[in-house]
Amino acid sequence: MTGIILAAGRGGRLRSVAGNRPKCMLRVGEWTLIERQIRSLRECDIDPIVIVSGYGADQLRRTAGARIVFVHNERFASTNSLYSFWLARNWLFDGGVILNGDVLFHDRLLVDLLADPQEDALLVDAHRNGYTDEEMKVRIGNGRVLDIAKTLGDDEADGENVGIAKFGREGAMALIHEVNQLMTCGGAIEWLPRAFAALCRVRPLHVVETRGHPWIEIDFPEDYWRACREVLPAIEATDGRRAAPDDSAPVAASGRGR
Repeated sequence: MTGIILAAGRGGRLRSVAGNRPKCMLRVGEWTLIERQIRSLRECDIDPIVIVSGYGADQLRRTAGARIVFVHNERFASTNSLYSFWLARNWLFDGGVILNGDVLFHDRLLVDLLADPQEDALLVDAHRNGYTDEEMKVRIGNGRVLDIAKTLGDDEADGENVGIAKFGREGAMALIHEVNQLMTCGGAIEWLPRAFAALCRVRPLHVVETRGHPWIEIDFPEDYWRACREVLPAIEATDGRRAAPDDSAPVAASGRGR
């Protein structure tokens, strides 16, 4: 099973804490976000790991370690996550996991997603505590995604997209078809969940709930400080592993969380 990490963005709103590093290289505790995601994927025996790089690609290659496949998004400044995924789409033909590179999460979330019997599933923090325009909100019915968009109203939303999804072979092919369709009509500037929304209208996309396990998407400086002060300690309280990835040489080729 392939793991694709979408990590092309700079994260301009995080410049005060990230400096000139890409947002996926924010250090939370001892390790960067990208190191933590790579470790989580490898502990679930996911291989290969494909990183879509963009801003700060050279820094990212030096940090990511060995046995990583890189796909470079040269248009990172003018495109969004749907385009980044489209560049790496051939790696998902046999199914896999897609992660946003700016998410800090408890390892149990990935384990639960992979263990779910449904092949095509999205991690969702199911809550109705109110949202801002930043959250990628999800409408749920009978355990399936009915819609996903930042523009959903509070009365329509049943949860928040964590930024981690999995697809079996057939689901991956269906997702790639939807992405290709969107790319023909200006989809390069869209978020990847736009394709999830199209997919769930023609094929079931199941929901796996976070069940209270901590996570956070880091978009703003306040998200970063919350990640350091609250979310990481909550993760380490039930997952004491602090080891970094042990490889060193790369291979070329909302509510802010709970």
